Amino acid sequence: MDIAVYLFTGFLEAGKTRFIKDTMRDENFNDGKHKYLIIQCEEGEEELEAADFGDNVSLCSFENESDLLPERLEARRKRADADVVVIEYNGMWQIDKLYNSLPEGWAVYQEIYIADSTTILSYNANMRQLVVDKLASCEMVVFNRTDSKTDRLELHKLVRGVSRKANICYEGLDGDIEFDDIEDPLPFDIEAPVVDIKDEDFAIFYRDMSEEFPKYSGKTVRFKGIVATDPSLPKGHFAIGRHIMTCCEADIAYRGVVAKGMGKLKLKTRDWVTVKGVLREEYSPLYGGEGPVLDVKEITYSEKPIQEVATF
Repeated sequence: MDIAVYLFTGFLEAGKTRFIKDTMRDENFNDGKHKYLIIQCEEGEEELEAADFGDNVSLCSFENESDLLPERLEARRKRADADVVVIEYNGMWQIDKLYNSLPEGWAVYQEIYIADSTTILSYNANMRQLVVDKLASCEMVVFNRTDSKTDRLELHKLVRGVSRKANICYEGLDGDIEFDDIEDPLPFDIEAPVVDIKDEDFAIFYRDMSEEFPKYSGKTVRFKGIVATDPSLPKGHFAIGRHIMTCCEADIAYRGVVAKGMGKLKLKTRDWVTVKGVLREEYSPLYGGEGPVLDVKEITYSEKPIQEVATF
């Protein structure tokens, strides 16, 4: 049986501890039938006391990122005899460190990002890589301490610049919660006979296609990209995509799809081409399974775009 992990991320004083307190006091979560271990990776002004939540709750802390080792985490869990783990993660630590340290059998059931609406935009301006690091994997973002002056559109754009899947909610000073209802129109017409992707919209297209491929399946698309050949692909197959930057130069990475059909062109890696084709989900050895494959109908050499690296 999996050990259920509930992960709360965010910067110091964002309100994580209070959110965990409210969660642990909720009988729908802490039902008294399970044993819980709360792991704190930082301590703010508000303190946690395991005794406040019942005899079935234990508490421990990890002060150093280097201490996050599978054997140490599992030892603490066994000592508490817990089958549910709640983690208050340090906002200055990379999220991959935690995921790579989870013991075998531990499964993250939910990841929630807690943010102070009055400071998060400043954090984003000065420590964007750490903000993006947590937003990219969370399932829900809670902006607390909101009021009538809060610029919800800017907060919405902050999340959607990284993830289109995360739910967003706003918690007022009175504790009331409202869910985000701002629509996210795509910068291209997905219902057009040919979905034309402008150079500046490739990053948005690629992310949306990756997260919601069924709505692109069978669609004819046209875009410009850079070729990458791979010996594992069948003859006439190649990858086409762009280098995409999410938050900073350090995270620039090539992202593309497998394409089949070079026409009369003899393509090589780093060639820029414009392709028109139909997207379908098919097996490809490059994916090691099924994934988006572009059945190319038209292909021509093209000039590289003014901005080679695609951004959001």
